Amino acid sequence: MNIEKNRVVEIDYRLTDGDGELIEDTADSQPMHYLHGHGNILAALERALEGRAAGDSVEVSIPPESGFGYRDEGRVQRIPIKHLRYDGRLVPGKVATVNTREGPRQVVVLKVGRFNVDADFNHPFAGLTLNFAVNVVNVREASAEELDHGHAHGPGGHEHR
Repeated sequence: MNIEKNRVVEIDYRLTDGDGELIEDTADSQPMHYLHGHGNILAALERALEGRAAGDSVEVSIPPESGFGYRDEGRVQRIPIKHLRYDGRLVPGKVATVNTREGPRQVVVLKVGRFNVDADFNHPFAGLTLNFAVNVVNVREASAEELDHGHAHGPGGHEHR
């Protein structure tokens, strides 16, 4: 079965930046499931996977303008610590969540003060060339529920991934 719109795709992937530094590797976890054609992954990666089948491998390099864009220094803001949700100790490099008008957003803490933090609202991969080495593990028809929800569910049913 080939990858096309409305099919659930299971992939293993290794992601490195433009310098070859490892960013993510599903070998350390579980394969990723996504609903093809519904904007659940980067459009450039989705295009590279279109028409592939289980057992296929593909390598694709995605420049910043086709990935998460370029870094915008104007997206660094000072915000009160009381508005952040986080686990553990608040230190530079920590990812925290802040509520915005558009809903919850993840930010990267750059500097921690007594009452405020400098937080980076850029996506952590902004400005990076993303190199994906992908193995297609499985392709299947999406269930009606997955199509209705617009994303793949886990192997047990309505487990959101």
